[in-house]
Amino acid sequence: MKPTIAVVLKCYPRLSETFIAQELLELERSGYELCLVSLRHPTDRKTHPINDEIRAPVIYLPEYLHQEPMRVFRSWLNVRALPGYRAAWRHWLTDLRRDFTMNRIRRFGQALVFAAEFPPQARWIYSHFIHTPSSVAGYASEMVGIPWSASAHAKDIWTSPDWELSEKLDAAAWTVTCTAGGSRHLKDLAPHPDKVSLVYHGIDLSRFPRPDRPTGNRDGSDPSNPVQFLSVGRAVAKKGLDTLADALARLPKDLHWRWTHIGGGELAGALKEQVERLGISDRVDLRGSMSQREVLDAYKASDMFVLPCRIAASGDRDGLPNVLVEAQSQGVLCISTPISGIPELIEDGRTGILVEPDDPDALSAAIGRAARDPQLRARYGQAGMERVHSSFDHLGTIGRLIELFEAEGLVARPQREKVAS
Repeated sequence: MKPTIAVVLKCYPRLSETFIAQELLELERSGYELCLVSLRHPTDRKTHPINDEIRAPVIYLPEYLHQEPMRVFRSWLNVRALPGYRAAWRHWLTDLRRDFTMNRIRRFGQALVFAAEFPPQARWIYSHFIHTPSSVAGYASEMVGIPWSASAHAKDIWTSPDWELSEKLDAAAWTVTCTAGGSRHLKDLAPHPDKVSLVYHGIDLSRFPRPDRPTGNRDGSDPSNPVQFLSVGRAVAKKGLDTLADALARLPKDLHWRWTHIGGGELAGALKEQVERLGISDRVDLRGSMSQREVLDAYKASDMFVLPCRIAASGDRDGLPNVLVEAQSQGVLCISTPISGIPELIEDGRTGILVEPDDPDALSAAIGRAARDPQLRARYGQAGMERVHSSFDHLGTIGRLIELFEAEGLVARPQREKVAS
């Protein structure tokens, strides 16, 4: 029997989390059986083609306990007889005293259902995000006596209290994270820093092959052939899209350009209002969520990719946005900020351009300079593409994750000849 891993996810499938879908598919291709456990039902109308390739069944836990009270009650009746139930109950009560919220109550209820319906063939629990999914994973792990590990990313690292991160890092067999900055922060909090590993996500370069991309000559001088700017991501504070809109409104009047943004999000309406207020709506195309194939086509049609990430007031921030890696894989010049793991991908003045966050004047100057200089865009774009193809191939990064599973005795027989390490 192949080793089965129960993977706890906040929401599956989700358009903005292709990096997770990619990892799941590669684990399956490497011989692992997966069972996906989602805390929420999907809200995206579309899915990526990669989701159709993932075979794993999905268990949807009750998103709100009052929606399925009998399922939760039956789960409690079944689980309370397990040897680990009392320890999990005491653990949860300790957490609840420090975080007396409905969210904390909900996570324990979801853990009860997860434990009661635990896949009998599963030998490991692996959670994506170290905040709420790992709370469910940790409580359920204690109940069923199955070890767990976690993958930490960005918001979950920077908006969780230190006490909770420290205790989860201690309880988990190991934790991986996707940026050097995140790794340093977690190691500082971990009772056993050697249990934290840096594992980049990378991208599937078979889905993002080197483009047959002629050198563009758009320089903003021709109103019938404007320079094409692109951004992709949810409209949330940490993406800095409001700064981008302000920067574009500051561009010289004789520079002809067009900005396309792909992605929904809670601030999509505010962004549209801002664009109209700035008087640039005739040059802006704000699209909703799109499939990976459509996004790839947008990369190929653009002259530069701009995402001025910031640290939001809540402390939320990106780790290393996969959209930057994807754009660079297509030879597109990327302009971003030195936040979190972004400088691990973009070297300012060589593989892209970095400006300080929340500085629309500096961002406007950088965009304007690159817009008028096709050769600069081509040079930085080529260097960025080489960087991605040499260091961010997901077949290399998945190998490190598989090594961690194998160290726990979860050895699968790969369906292909070899998984790169």
